[in-house]
Amino acid sequence: MNDAPMSRLTREELTRAVADGAIDTVIVAVTDPQGRLQGKRMDARFLLGESDSDEVEGCAYVLASDVDMRTLDGFALTSWDRGYGDVVFAPDWRSLRRVPWHEATAIVFCDVRATSGEPISVSPRQILAHQVDRLAERGWRGLTGTELEFLVFRDTYEDAWSRGYRDLTPANQYNVDYSLLGTSRIEPFLGRVRRSMRAAGMAVESVKGECNLGQHEMAFRYDELIDKCDEHGLFKLGVKEIAAQEGLSVTFMAKFNEREGNSCHIHLSLRDQEGRPVFAGGDPEGMSPVFSSFLGGLLAHAREMSLLLAPNVNSYKRFVPGSFAPTALVWGRDNRTCAFRVVGHGPSLRVECRIPGGDVNPYLAEAALVAAGLAGVDEGLAAGAPFEGNAYEADLTHVPTTLAEAIDLFEGSDLARSAFGEDVVAHYVRAGRVEVEAFNAAVTDWERVRGFERL
Repeated sequence: MNDAPMSRLTREELTRAVADGAIDTVIVAVTDPQGRLQGKRMDARFLLGESDSDEVEGCAYVLASDVDMRTLDGFALTSWDRGYGDVVFAPDWRSLRRVPWHEATAIVFCDVRATSGEPISVSPRQILAHQVDRLAERGWRGLTGTELEFLVFRDTYEDAWSRGYRDLTPANQYNVDYSLLGTSRIEPFLGRVRRSMRAAGMAVESVKGECNLGQHEMAFRYDELIDKCDEHGLFKLGVKEIAAQEGLSVTFMAKFNEREGNSCHIHLSLRDQEGRPVFAGGDPEGMSPVFSSFLGGLLAHAREMSLLLAPNVNSYKRFVPGSFAPTALVWGRDNRTCAFRVVGHGPSLRVECRIPGGDVNPYLAEAALVAAGLAGVDEGLAAGAPFEGNAYEADLTHVPTTLAEAIDLFEGSDLARSAFGEDVVAHYVRAGRVEVEAFNAAVTDWERVRGFERL
């Protein structure tokens, strides 16, 4: 049975489902700078019939706070001086779908506007929408898939918190990469996630084990940029919520421990308005001139876009030789040691960006890739020959090694300012510096172990 039509809803279908009692709650969701879904659970009858409009108001600090939801200085959007006023969560009813792991619940993703009606430019969904518009101006549309890895533990979130996230029990005790036996140990949970995501309207492709203990990856069919980022956010939220219901916990941290980190490989290609592939062509690598230039732009501008691809202090712990996370900014044909891996043939030809970790904000990462690629097209760049061999040993341009370095590169980027605007650059530079300041002020377990007795 194909349940997708029942899962993706129109506003009219929602109205009927509410009248029938099948749905009584609608989650209105926005994405914060960290890539998390935030918002409100609305009584469905109130939202659809008893309120003055579909729009919901919420405090602007949702877009100007850190992971702890602290009120912070230094943001133009909102502050104590400005009174921490409201912004508008405006539902995009095209994104409406059921949330099957909660009873009688649907979710709608929202764009963020000022109460006067103007779009909030620093909203991640709005940032990506602007890049989608830039593609459309050229007659193109982007297709993407995000492959998220995560670690599963047999501890509840509450227990993990109380233990300082130490000595947790992974769902698997050994490397289960491609192992059917190993993944069967956790199939009750993974199976529920797969079925729940399909019932939420996502096209599930596969799930497989990965290298770290208790690590798994779930893949979904590609979609258009904003739709896929909406699904990415709902998937992350859903996996965590289902894990909590099952007495488990899950992390998408880029680097939880010294073993393999959690990646988020992003596959990207372009189509024209008639659905014809833009990247396929006749050069020796099967590339079109547009693809060669787009890929050249990714190579040329990835360093200055790294803040949006690797947004946290922890993100940079992944970039270790031999870890399947990239260090060298090169491209290769089906070469997993490269930052950009070209895969597929003909209509399926696409680039896989291997830089982001599981902690990435998908809207910002996709926006960064589109902006860099379009710059390559405008600048007439070329990808050059593919790298062959072990890119970890290459003496080439590397991914930044710290968040502080990435912030400086982004702040000094002419491309970031021209593609996103001064306000967006200032906002995310400040958000990055908040993370660096918090990390620099923290005393870590590593410091205690090294220094408590021996220093």
